[in-house]
Amino acid sequence: MSRGNGSSRMRLLAPATLRSFVRRDGLGLFLLALLTGGLAGCCVLLINVVTLGLHVVFYGLHNGGRLSELPALPLWRCLLVLGGGGLAVGGLSALLRRWMKRRPVDPVEANALHGGRMSVRDSISLAVQTVLSNGVGASIGLEAGYVQISAAFGSWLGRVFHVRREDMRILVGAGAAGAVSAGFDAPIAGAFYAFELVLGTYSLANLFPIALAAMAGLGVRHLMRMDGGLPPLVTSWQMGWADVPGVSLLAILCALVAILIMYCVTQTQAVFQKLPVPVWLRPVAGGLLVACLAAPFPSVLSAGHGGVGLVLKGEIVPSLALLLLVLKAVASCLSIGSGFRGGLFFASLFLGVLAGEAFGALLAPYGLAPADGHVCSVLGMAAMATAIIGGPMTMICMVLEMTGIMPLSSAVVLSATLSLLTVRRLFGYNFATWRFHLRGETIRSAVDVGRFRTLTVQKLMRAQVRSFPASMTIRQAQAQLTLGIEERLVLVDEEGRYQGIVLVSEITAACAGEEPVSSLACYRDIMLEPHMTIREAADLFAEAEADVLAVVEDRQSRQLVGQLSERHTLRCYAVELERSRRDLAGDGRFSV
Repeated sequence: MSRGNGSSRMRLLAPATLRSFVRRDGLGLFLLALLTGGLAGCCVLLINVVTLGLHVVFYGLHNGGRLSELPALPLWRCLLVLGGGGLAVGGLSALLRRWMKRRPVDPVEANALHGGRMSVRDSISLAVQTVLSNGVGASIGLEAGYVQISAAFGSWLGRVFHVRREDMRILVGAGAAGAVSAGFDAPIAGAFYAFELVLGTYSLANLFPIALAAMAGLGVRHLMRMDGGLPPLVTSWQMGWADVPGVSLLAILCALVAILIMYCVTQTQAVFQKLPVPVWLRPVAGGLLVACLAAPFPSVLSAGHGGVGLVLKGEIVPSLALLLLVLKAVASCLSIGSGFRGGLFFASLFLGVLAGEAFGALLAPYGLAPADGHVCSVLGMAAMATAIIGGPMTMICMVLEMTGIMPLSSAVVLSATLSLLTVRRLFGYNFATWRFHLRGETIRSAVDVGRFRTLTVQKLMRAQVRSFPASMTIRQAQAQLTLGIEERLVLVDEEGRYQGIVLVSEITAACAGEEPVSSLACYRDIMLEPHMTIREAADLFAEAEADVLAVVEDRQSRQLVGQLSERHTLRCYAVELERSRRDLAGDGRFSV
């Protein structure tokens, strides 16, 4: 009943003529992308205001809520706020797990597996948990909440107007682009974030809606005069050939640290899962541990916006930067591992400036890094963020837009590129895909592979299969064959269990006798199951070197339900690949 009411409300919101206009006319998609970007900017504004307000209330601040730029905090206040906040987050998470039967789907997973379909209700719950986690000072960023709720609104608009699958994915990317653009005052980085991480590919046809959403998010930020930008930096340093080894070494070191942090997050989570305490108490333990680190060094709290400013202003010496790098990494691992909700997006920027400052000071005396500490901080920020987030062009544009140091563009590009290559070579994942991997998912990007998973063996197979008893003799089989019609016999036992496949050519070539025809059978233990995807079926055909395989209900019962040929499988696979390629390129999107 509730679903019907929801559908009725959607039909009232979007009359049939308007839905038809959006689906058939490219201008309609552009308008939806513009609206999605504006909603994303409003979400970012609301989340920022609420979170900074919580900082002010809980910690008694008078600096607008910037926790990470404070010199110190009372230990009792940190213990009280982070411990109590952990209890609130744990209790809320336990309540939501009972209320919601499924895990929230993030934008990358939604576009890769579900055609861009996301739940607004689930996304709001995740955003609320993220705001609460960051509001009490947990060492995580708000960007997961920004992007999640903004992308969900884009998906909701797509469902309201019944847009096509490829347009739904574009609207999810538009929401992410608007959120990143508004959150960081970086529209180009927001657009690249959508392309690299949420859509999985660059496409000229998709540029205009994504750019519109990014500009709409930026417009909301400027209209509401949101602050939080980095201090302007000025440097005359430019990379020459002699500086390439130093920049490369700095980038590789930051990438290695990023790999260690991503690995330690999951190990910390495993440790907390083994604690003999209820799930809802784990954030309390994590919060108390973070509080002990945060009292003398508040820079480890929250995402680290204020801390980045302090480093770039030169107010943090290299020795302190190295210490803060370790403490911030530990605090982030404890926060995420214990159950606080959030991400490592902005935290990776803060970790990067700390790593760049510290490593630059260690290597510069030997000529292995730029002598300018500000330059090392910026390069470290680009390398660390690229390694953890996984979008090189996103982080290159974001660093340059946030700092405004265009003379460093060549060094930033080199640093981000080498960092990405190092992580892919030694680790193979960014933080998001690493967590997918730990859950058993095989997706490496947001490229739409969901259609391949919905195309199963059950949809492709031929259910009408003539089977023959495995106990039949070769003489009997030769007598029953219809030459020119049957190419192979599928054998079953008395209970209908699959026993293998026999080629008719082998039966006709064999000597007529009383041996059972099953003695000529092949592929006895190689069979398909209805739930297998087309990709899994194609892999099994290649491994078995078979032209046709039987389909059984399951491997335990071995009940024959159909058969499938390799030729039909590969033909359907090629059709879906071509359709996916056309969707990625935007071919024919606006055709009537």
